[in-house]
Amino acid sequence: MQHANPSVRQRILQSARDCFLRDGYAGAAMRDIARGASVGVGNIYHYYPSKDALFCAVVRPLTAAIEAMLHDHHGSSTPDVREMLSAEYLRRTTDEYLALLRHAKGLLYLLLFRSQGSSLEGYSRTYASRAAVVVRRWLSAAKAQQPGMKTDVSDFFIRLHCLWMFMFFEEVLSAGPEGAATDQLVDEYIRFEIRGWQELLHISEP
Repeated sequence: MQHANPSVRQRILQSARDCFLRDGYAGAAMRDIARGASVGVGNIYHYYPSKDALFCAVVRPLTAAIEAMLHDHHGSSTPDVREMLSAEYLRRTTDEYLALLRHAKGLLYLLLFRSQGSSLEGYSRTYASRAAVVVRRWLSAAKAQQPGMKTDVSDFFIRLHCLWMFMFFEEVLSAGPEGAATDQLVDEYIRFEIRGWQELLHISEP
């Protein structure tokens, strides 16, 4: 039985990343990935059962970061929604968005624009459906903590709100500004979003 070699796995992953970023999921060929990793095509399947599994592994640092953001912001069972109005929350959320745009820009573009044919095609919509359930549960917990808060926001709007993040990223990646102008744009987006939720939920200043 052949044992997995961590260095070979890493070479395959790096070659796959290069090929997917260059050619997209549909255009990337396993033989090119194998050539870049200096392994046989058959050897790839010892580490990853399919091209799709390899693609998911390449994109996983990004999807894991997005999932972590969701549960960091809406995973608390005893939320204080007034935290959203704090300067610290604004700074942290802005930094999270900027980190994705700066350090995972290639993977973000790959996921949103070049994942056709993979199991992650349409990731933004499947994410939005799952995230809407998490946000609804979070709102119910917040209502229990603050009975005066208004939480009868429609499920459709909550799902739409979850999709907005990806719409925002798509526009920034397609035609957005660079450098400091990106910082300003993200800050404007986050401020607008937070104040919108404050109005919808009738959240008073802390």
